[in-house]
Amino acid sequence: MLSIGEAAARFGLAPHVLRHWESVGLLAPARAVAGRRRYGRDQLYRIAIILRAKEVGFGLDDIRAIMTAPNPATRTDLLRGHRADLARRIARAQTSLDLIDCALGCEHEDLGACPHFQAILTDRIAMTAAPTTA
Repeated sequence: MLSIGEAAARFGLAPHVLRHWESVGLLAPARAVAGRRRYGRDQLYRIAIILRAKEVGFGLDDIRAIMTAPNPATRTDLLRGHRADLARRIARAQTSLDLIDCALGCEHEDLGACPHFQAILTDRIAMTAAPTTA
């Protein structure tokens, strides 16, 4: 069992962060003598889950909804929605990485004139094209 300071330090956090997460229902540390918080293995895993979820863009409300879902089916539905969103963000990030890699390898003076660069941007131009009127 770790104190709040020890648990926070293990994850590079300030103790007030763990207190806040407790206040919003994400953590429930045991209480020792004089009401001091004690963090066991289960709470350390919850902290790790919260941190990983925040790293991929989940807000605390989303994390709480997933962690406190009334049943596995509800949790699965919530996670499927977040998974789809994360997959979209990963795809956009990969496209951006491809664009940067292309630009790094381009020897054209005008990057916009590079056929390889233009090929990567073609779908973006199609998405932003103004609608035509008949």
